[in-house]
Amino acid sequence: MNSPEANAHTLFRSSARLTFILLFLLYMFDYIDRMVVVSLFPFLKRDWGLTDAHCGLLVSAVYWSILLFTLPVSVLIDRWSRKKCIASMSILWGAATLACAFVGNFTQLFVARTAIGIGEAGYAPGGTAMISAIFPQQKRARMLGIWNASIPLGSAIGIALGGLIAQRYGWQHAFGVVAVPGILVAVLFFFVRDYETVALTQTVADHQGSPRQVTLGLRDVVRHFAGNKTLIFNNLGFAANVFVTTALLAWLPTYFHRLHALPVDTASTKAAAIMLLAIVGAPLGGFLADRWLRTKKNARMLFPFLSSLSTTLILLAAFTLVHGPLQYAVLLLSGVTAVAFVAPAVSVTQDVVHPGLRAVSLSTNVVIQHILGSALGPPVIGALSDAFGIGKALMFLPAFTLAAALLFLVGSLYYERDAAAVERVEFKMEESK
Repeated sequence: MNSPEANAHTLFRSSARLTFILLFLLYMFDYIDRMVVVSLFPFLKRDWGLTDAHCGLLVSAVYWSILLFTLPVSVLIDRWSRKKCIASMSILWGAATLACAFVGNFTQLFVARTAIGIGEAGYAPGGTAMISAIFPQQKRARMLGIWNASIPLGSAIGIALGGLIAQRYGWQHAFGVVAVPGILVAVLFFFVRDYETVALTQTVADHQGSPRQVTLGLRDVVRHFAGNKTLIFNNLGFAANVFVTTALLAWLPTYFHRLHALPVDTASTKAAAIMLLAIVGAPLGGFLADRWLRTKKNARMLFPFLSSLSTTLILLAAFTLVHGPLQYAVLLLSGVTAVAFVAPAVSVTQDVVHPGLRAVSLSTNVVIQHILGSALGPPVIGALSDAFGIGKALMFLPAFTLAAALLFLVGSLYYERDAAAVERVEFKMEESK
């Protein structure tokens, strides 16, 4: 007899590839729109006399909007419609990016960038929930890994394309050019097929031991997340790793510039090449975790443990033992291993929660990883750099990947129990229009 997940896959099989391609393109355009401003900093400083702090705010505005709006938007995604929310949000962030081309001062640009974040707030949770439904459970990490490869790809395209267009035609045109394709893809997404909203019900035994369905209230949902030890350790391990990846992204260019005496542009290029290897690491981590899942039920927690432990050893070697070309080769390897945890860890946020709460589960992860990871990594390492120098500051990073490894290991002890307790539901396709 087919499982509900298998039935969902059968229902979606005819349109799953198209839906996935559109989701991949939207995530890529998400990061193109999000990161294009980075390459425009010199032009904005020249035209408006902005400081580095002003430029930094134009990046952080997006992340703070996501942090504030991701949970409420995710509730709407889970309880209303995945495709309508995703398409609407994509049009919103595309229109906000387009609006950036017509602003006249810093305040207007900051407001427009904030609106981009509002549009992007629920995209990752919504896309994750949809991919989790349209592909079989045993392929979940693999497909999420491929999908997450769009992040470094979009970031690289946004930064490169923005600088190229701004140099030739002006920085305003950079915003306009990158905004339009994403809006067109968003319109197409209105026409994909979605699954019907999953009822928030749970099967329980009555006094006679017979099963019956009860509706989950707010208190039940809170208890569902607060009592889920797998989810708690997974999200904390995720945040510890994000602390490291964002710190590396922020400070590797400075490390190469100061300690290797490289020009800023060369140092930035070397650092970007390391982080761009996430295109390899994210899909590879998902593929390997799903292969291991065939023989080990808690592989999606054990694989992040091993990849985080590997990253610990690699970073320790890179910042303490090796130098010169060998050091750079080791750091390139870290660009793969440091993100290999992402796909299986994201899959865990879907594996151990009620199918009607998948977007909310991922948004909870987003909040935790931003607060404890991306918001803390760059400033903490910056403060350590002020105190001890950038070389010694980066030596602290292996301690965080080691903490992540231990958190994933502890969480793996609870995975099978929490996954087995998840409500099994039948997914139904919405009616064709």
